[in-house]
Amino acid sequence: MGIFSRLAEERIEEAVRSGELDNLAYAGKKLPIDDLAHIPEDLRMSYRMLKNAGYVPEEVSLRKECVRLHDLLTACRNEGEQAELKRKLSEKELRLRMLLEERGLSGSSAFFQYEDKVRDQLTGSGKAEQE
Repeated sequence: MGIFSRLAEERIEEAVRSGELDNLAYAGKKLPIDDLAHIPEDLRMSYRMLKNAGYVPEEVSLRKECVRLHDLLTACRNEGEQAELKRKLSEKELRLRMLLEERGLSGSSAFFQYEDKVRDQLTGSGKAEQE
């Protein structure tokens, strides 16, 4: 065991003895599953750090917004509002396509595999869960 490992173990034992770890959110419970199986193993830690920091890539937020606008458009019955929603949806989809091309993701087969899983999660279709 290296010096850093020993030092970490000592600090943990000290925190347990002093009661600093008694009021943790998941004390005595299973930790929630953080499913990153669809992310390449060498990128998982980076994704987890970004996710924990609250960072969402622009393409993910744009996709989410497109799904939301599409749902609103489907439920909308007012022609004026429908036209406005269609305009907004077109703008978001165009921005998303431009962003994907700019980042070189539009032709990546790996991205398209991931894209399906993101779309399924956002729309709740469950297709990705069945695979």
